Amino acid sequence: MTDSVSTSALRLLGTPADELRIAAVGTSEVIRVGRGSSAPGTDAARAVHPKIDMHQHFCAPQWRDWAAHHELINPERLPPWSRLDIGDAIRFMDDAGITTAVLKPMLPARYRSSAQLREAVNITLQSMVEVAQSHPGRFSYYVPLFLDDPEASSWAVRRGLGQLGAVGVNVTANYGGVYLGDPAYDRLFHELNEFSAVVDTHPHNLPDTPPGVGGPPGAPTVPGIPNFMCDFLLDTTRAAVNMISRRTLDRFPDISVVLPHAGGFLPYIATRLQALGRFCEPRVEPAAVRDHLSRFYYDTAGPMAPAATLLEHVPADHILFGTDWPAAPADTVMDLALPALEADPAFTPEQLRGVYHDNAMRLIPQLATA
Repeated sequence: MTDSVSTSALRLLGTPADELRIAAVGTSEVIRVGRGSSAPGTDAARAVHPKIDMHQHFCAPQWRDWAAHHELINPERLPPWSRLDIGDAIRFMDDAGITTAVLKPMLPARYRSSAQLREAVNITLQSMVEVAQSHPGRFSYYVPLFLDDPEASSWAVRRGLGQLGAVGVNVTANYGGVYLGDPAYDRLFHELNEFSAVVDTHPHNLPDTPPGVGGPPGAPTVPGIPNFMCDFLLDTTRAAVNMISRRTLDRFPDISVVLPHAGGFLPYIATRLQALGRFCEPRVEPAAVRDHLSRFYYDTAGPMAPAATLLEHVPADHILFGTDWPAAPADTVMDLALPALEADPAFTPEQLRGVYHDNAMRLIPQLATA
């Protein structure tokens, strides 16, 4: 690929609204806090279960200033939550009993060249390093990758994983309609496999909206229904099914793929995919569906639906706690998602401890020593 980057498509690392990402590393120390508006009993549960948030978004202020200076963005068009700072993050984490956050960086813009994209990634990486060093034990980060620029992505893997201590990489479900699992990404996945990388995914707007339907980039596909409500879940599902079809986890056995929002629609169509996968190209065998569903990881960012359907197909030790903050407002997390997770009858107390903390520690042992 040349250094030129198409300006016809936004370079987005997706998240609800206008996308973001960063990462965090943490302590196992219990944080004890109270919150007057919490649902009954949740404060005590937070004191018992220290949490690792595997899905917390971050927009580097240095990147915002740089991108605005180069007229790559209009800061006023970024979602308001992208202007929240690390002080806000720590207050939220303390309130929720989160010891550690793995942050997902967002840097959405139309980059004019591969060199400019590398500069944007480097500014974001340096910002995340400073955050982690300034708050020991509280934060770590993923490396943002743009798979439609393989050279810049390869550089970012070497820079972030090889030099700066990132705990994984962050990718979107598709780039210009080319979904994860496509052979176009094999070269980079070979490199990620050599690092035994955690590959964290995130959805975005669906590609190829019919002319006249979607309007400007990011406009709702269905008027009045924000894309993160339905389209994002379909985007994740498409990526997961394509990875199953292409046997991604067999071809790259040392990577670990994290699907957000409890896997989108994947758990709910698992039986359908087993029954009808023979009509896919390449053909999807039922055994491959069962195998990949049990090997993917899933976060709880949402709020997610009750876990019974997910646990029909997925081992409990592959479920990770995530909040989606600040894209998901604090009251959504504190008053809806957390109480629902605490009360979900599908989880045993031991499984819930794993979801909150232990599963992430097994997946990313570096979180214990950061």
